[in-house]
Amino acid sequence: MLATVDRGVAGRRALAVAAAALVVAASAQVSVPVPLSPVPMTLQPLAVLAVGGVLGAAGGGAALVLYLTLGLLGLPVFFAGGAGIGHVLGPTGGYLLAFPAAAAVAGRFAGTSPTLGRVLLGCALAMVVIHAGGAAQLALLGGDPGFALRVGFVPFLTGDLLKVGIAAAVILGLGPKLRALL
Repeated sequence: MLATVDRGVAGRRALAVAAAALVVAASAQVSVPVPLSPVPMTLQPLAVLAVGGVLGAAGGGAALVLYLTLGLLGLPVFFAGGAGIGHVLGPTGGYLLAFPAAAAVAGRFAGTSPTLGRVLLGCALAMVVIHAGGAAQLALLGGDPGFALRVGFVPFLTGDLLKVGIAAAVILGLGPKLRALL
Protein backbone atom coordinates (compact mmCIF):
# COMPACT_ATOMS: atom_id res chain seq x y z
CA MET A 1 0.00 0.00 0.00
CA LEU A 2 2.80 2.43 0.87
CA ALA A 3 4.48 1.84 -2.51
CA THR A 4 1.20 2.68 -4.26
CA VAL A 5 0.85 5.92 -2.32
CA ASP A 6 4.46 6.86 -3.05
CA ARG A 7 3.97 6.19 -6.77
CA GLY A 8 0.83 8.31 -6.72
CA VAL A 9 2.64 11.20 -5.07
CA ALA A 10 5.60 10.83 -7.43
CA GLY A 11 3.24 10.78 -10.40
CA ARG A 12 1.45 13.94 -9.26
CA ARG A 13 4.76 15.70 -8.70
CA ALA A 14 6.05 14.66 -12.13
CA LEU A 15 2.82 15.90 -13.69
CA ALA A 16 3.16 19.20 -11.81
CA VAL A 17 6.74 19.63 -13.08
CA ALA A 18 5.62 18.95 -16.67
CA ALA A 19 2.64 21.30 -16.34
CA ALA A 20 4.89 24.01 -14.90
CA ALA A 21 7.28 23.67 -17.86
CA LEU A 22 4.30 24.19 -20.16
CA VAL A 23 3.22 27.27 -18.18
CA VAL A 24 6.67 28.77 -18.73
CA ALA A 25 6.50 27.84 -22.43
CA ALA A 26 3.12 29.57 -22.75
CA SER A 27 4.44 32.64 -20.92
CA ALA A 28 7.29 32.89 -23.42
CA GLN A 29 4.80 33.42 -26.23
CA VAL A 30 3.67 36.72 -24.70
CA SER A 31 6.50 38.98 -25.83
CA VAL A 32 6.92 42.67 -26.53
CA PRO A 33 9.94 44.05 -28.38
CA VAL A 34 12.04 46.47 -26.35
CA PRO A 35 13.46 49.38 -28.37
CA LEU A 36 17.25 49.23 -28.77
CA SER A 37 17.44 45.85 -26.99
CA PRO A 38 17.98 42.39 -28.49
CA VAL A 39 15.92 41.00 -25.60
CA PRO A 40 12.10 41.12 -25.67
CA MET A 41 9.95 41.62 -22.60
CA THR A 42 8.08 38.39 -21.83
CA LEU A 43 6.04 36.90 -19.03
CA GLN A 44 8.67 34.18 -18.53
CA PRO A 45 10.26 35.70 -15.41
CA LEU A 46 6.85 35.91 -13.74
CA ALA A 47 6.19 32.25 -14.57
CA VAL A 48 9.66 31.19 -13.41
CA LEU A 49 9.21 32.88 -10.03
CA ALA A 50 5.70 31.51 -9.55
CA VAL A 51 6.68 27.98 -10.58
CA GLY A 52 9.62 27.98 -8.20
CA GLY A 53 7.63 29.41 -5.32
CA VAL A 54 4.76 26.96 -5.76
CA LEU A 55 6.73 23.78 -6.53
CA GLY A 56 9.67 24.49 -4.24
CA ALA A 57 13.36 24.59 -5.05
CA ALA A 58 13.65 21.05 -6.42
CA GLY A 59 10.35 20.99 -8.31
CA GLY A 60 10.78 24.48 -9.72
CA GLY A 61 14.35 23.81 -10.79
CA ALA A 62 13.29 20.52 -12.41
CA ALA A 63 10.46 22.23 -14.30
CA LEU A 64 12.86 24.78 -15.76
CA VAL A 65 15.45 22.15 -16.67
CA LEU A 66 12.64 20.32 -18.48
CA TYR A 67 11.61 23.56 -20.21
CA LEU A 68 15.17 24.16 -21.44
CA THR A 69 15.50 20.54 -22.55
CA LEU A 70 12.28 20.75 -24.57
CA GLY A 71 13.54 23.90 -26.29
CA LEU A 72 16.95 22.40 -27.00
CA LEU A 73 15.27 19.32 -28.48
CA GLY A 74 13.49 21.54 -30.97
CA LEU A 75 10.07 22.11 -29.45
CA PRO A 76 8.93 25.74 -29.98
CA VAL A 77 8.88 26.73 -26.31
CA PHE A 78 11.17 29.77 -26.36
CA PHE A 79 9.91 33.29 -27.08
CA ALA A 80 8.08 33.75 -30.41
CA GLY A 81 7.90 29.97 -30.85
CA GLY A 82 11.66 29.63 -31.01
CA ALA A 83 13.66 26.49 -30.35
CA GLY A 84 17.18 25.16 -30.55
CA ILE A 85 20.68 25.90 -29.37
CA GLY A 86 20.71 29.31 -31.09
CA HIS A 87 18.40 30.69 -28.41
CA VAL A 88 20.67 29.44 -25.65
CA LEU A 89 23.81 30.78 -27.33
CA GLY A 90 22.22 34.08 -28.41
CA PRO A 91 21.28 37.27 -26.57
CA THR A 92 18.53 35.63 -24.50
CA GLY A 93 20.57 32.57 -23.54
CA GLY A 94 21.89 33.90 -20.25
CA TYR A 95 18.36 34.56 -19.05
CA LEU A 96 17.24 31.10 -20.14
CA LEU A 97 20.17 29.36 -18.47
CA ALA A 98 19.51 31.27 -15.23
CA PHE A 99 15.87 30.15 -15.05
CA PRO A 100 16.44 26.85 -13.15
CA ALA A 101 18.58 28.55 -10.50
CA ALA A 102 16.08 31.42 -10.22
CA ALA A 103 13.17 29.01 -9.73
CA ALA A 104 15.17 27.19 -7.07
CA VAL A 105 15.90 30.47 -5.25
CA ALA A 106 12.22 31.47 -5.30
CA GLY A 107 11.25 28.00 -4.10
CA ARG A 108 13.84 27.94 -1.35
CA PHE A 109 12.65 31.24 0.09
CA ALA A 110 8.96 30.36 -0.21
CA GLY A 111 9.59 27.09 1.62
CA THR A 112 6.76 25.07 3.07
CA SER A 113 5.37 27.92 5.18
CA PRO A 114 5.66 31.02 3.00
CA THR A 115 5.35 34.49 4.48
CA LEU A 116 4.98 37.69 2.50
CA GLY A 117 8.46 38.90 3.44
CA ARG A 118 10.22 35.63 2.56
CA VAL A 119 8.34 35.27 -0.71
CA LEU A 120 9.01 38.85 -1.81
CA LEU A 121 12.69 38.54 -0.91
CA GLY A 122 12.97 35.20 -2.68
CA CYS A 123 11.27 36.50 -5.81
CA ALA A 124 13.43 39.64 -5.85
CA LEU A 125 16.62 37.59 -5.47
CA ALA A 126 15.43 35.17 -8.14
CA MET A 127 14.89 38.11 -10.50
CA VAL A 128 18.45 39.26 -9.75
CA VAL A 129 19.67 35.76 -10.69
CA ILE A 130 17.81 35.96 -14.01
CA HIS A 131 19.22 39.40 -14.83
CA ALA A 132 22.73 38.47 -13.74
CA GLY A 133 22.68 35.55 -16.18
CA GLY A 134 21.20 37.67 -18.94
CA ALA A 135 23.59 40.58 -18.48
CA ALA A 136 26.58 38.24 -18.29
CA GLN A 137 25.73 36.62 -21.62
CA LEU A 138 25.01 39.97 -23.26
CA ALA A 139 28.38 41.26 -22.01
CA LEU A 140 30.13 38.16 -23.36
CA LEU A 141 28.48 38.54 -26.75
CA GLY A 142 28.90 42.31 -26.98
CA GLY A 143 32.07 42.84 -25.01
CA ASP A 144 30.66 45.77 -23.03
CA PRO A 145 29.18 45.18 -19.54
CA GLY A 146 27.79 48.72 -19.39
CA PHE A 147 25.92 48.23 -22.65
CA ALA A 148 24.67 44.85 -21.41
CA LEU A 149 23.16 46.50 -18.34
CA ARG A 150 21.64 49.34 -20.39
CA VAL A 151 19.87 47.03 -22.85
CA GLY A 152 19.40 43.87 -20.78
CA PHE A 153 18.54 45.13 -17.32
CA VAL A 154 17.47 48.78 -17.06
CA PRO A 155 14.53 48.62 -19.54
CA PHE A 156 13.03 45.73 -17.59
CA LEU A 157 13.22 47.10 -14.03
CA THR A 158 9.72 48.51 -13.68
CA GLY A 159 8.01 45.53 -15.28
CA ASP A 160 10.07 43.08 -13.28
CA LEU A 161 9.21 44.76 -9.98
CA LEU A 162 5.57 44.31 -10.94
CA LYS A 163 6.26 40.66 -11.85
CA VAL A 164 7.85 40.09 -8.42
CA GLY A 165 4.68 41.38 -6.75
CA ILE A 166 2.36 39.32 -8.94
CA ALA A 167 4.47 36.18 -8.47
CA ALA A 168 4.38 36.68 -4.69
CA ALA A 169 0.58 36.99 -4.82
CA VAL A 170 0.34 33.78 -6.87
CA ILE A 171 2.69 31.93 -4.54
CA LEU A 172 0.84 33.03 -1.41
CA GLY A 173 -2.64 32.68 -2.91
CA LEU A 174 -2.41 29.51 -4.96
CA GLY A 175 0.73 27.87 -3.62
CA PRO A 176 -0.70 26.28 -0.48
CA LYS A 177 -3.71 24.93 -2.38
CA LEU A 178 -1.58 23.49 -5.19
CA ARG A 179 1.00 22.02 -2.80
CA ALA A 180 -1.81 20.28 -0.90
CA LEU A 181 -2.66 18.39 -4.09
CA LEU A 182 0.89 17.14 -4.43
